[in-house]
Amino acid sequence: MGAWSKEYWHDLPSSLLTVAVMSITADYLRQLVEAELSKVSDPQVVSQIHLFLLQPRIIERNWDYGEPGQTYPCWSLLDHPASNTGIVYCQKGFGPRRPWGLVGLVNTEDSSMGMDSGWFDSFMAAYFESWLFGELPIWKVFRVVDPPGQNVPLTEESDLDSAWTRAEELRATESCAEYRVLNARGLGISGFQH
Repeated sequence: MGAWSKEYWHDLPSSLLTVAVMSITADYLRQLVEAELSKVSDPQVVSQIHLFLLQPRIIERNWDYGEPGQTYPCWSLLDHPASNTGIVYCQKGFGPRRPWGLVGLVNTEDSSMGMDSGWFDSFMAAYFESWLFGELPIWKVFRVVDPPGQNVPLTEESDLDSAWTRAEELRATESCAEYRVLNARGLGISGFQH
């Protein structure tokens, strides 16, 4: 069982919780991410995140819910070029309640902060919703059998795209069966492992 918890704020050192009093800095954000990663028990997740972390930098992003041309400074912390997405931190807009955004990379035409559904209360919550997470070879195809809710694994672990491709192939051959793609390790934001 992993140690990640949605209530991780209670576990963080008080020095990291003084955001209202101090200015946000690159060092502060690195500490905040590392504090979250220290709660992650799966070494594959930690290793993957470290591969894509950036030196935090501020990028102005468009705020689509304000005045035309309104922008907010967002700190870019992780870029995933393969999916053209990244994770940013911003205290404005959807922050401070949900300061972690899963956004398009700024080298595209749209440097928008995006919709509220792409903003989260933690870095890890944003990561678990990212395409990057889908690249981990932790996904299996399961067949749902009786009693309802029982899942029988049918495949070895693979990346998310490969697992979905296999599930679609199975659905094409046996349309009355129910197949699900789930991460085989139960990784996610609900208690980290569920």
